[in-house]
Amino acid sequence: MKNFKDLLIWQRSHQLTLNIYKTSASFPAEKKFGLTSQIRRASASIPTNIAEGSGRQSYAEFHRFLTIAMGSASELEYQLLLSKDLSYLSDSSFSLLNNELMEIKKMLNSYIQKVKSSC
Repeated sequence: MKNFKDLLIWQRSHQLTLNIYKTSASFPAEKKFGLTSQIRRASASIPTNIAEGSGRQSYAEFHRFLTIAMGSASELEYQLLLSKDLSYLSDSSFSLLNNELMEIKKMLNSYIQKVKSSC
């Protein structure tokens, strides 16, 4: 397996997580333990699962962790939409974050297929 830090998919999802943390800092204080916490956990779960899976000893295990990362990406997709609809995110912030997330999901899908064929 590769060092996760060398994987472009990990690098981009890590950067997205950093951007989510910065952006969600402006969410209302009363949402700190609700939506703010959820959106941060979902975003961090993507690079976390990529990192954990890359440290496993088989492609089958790596594949499993990549699918978990994809699930977290889908969860984040909804949370971004909810944040926009609640006016916690501006349209422009939503677009930037969501567009990057969609690119990451495409990359994840490709990588899942590649790893699956190695199982």
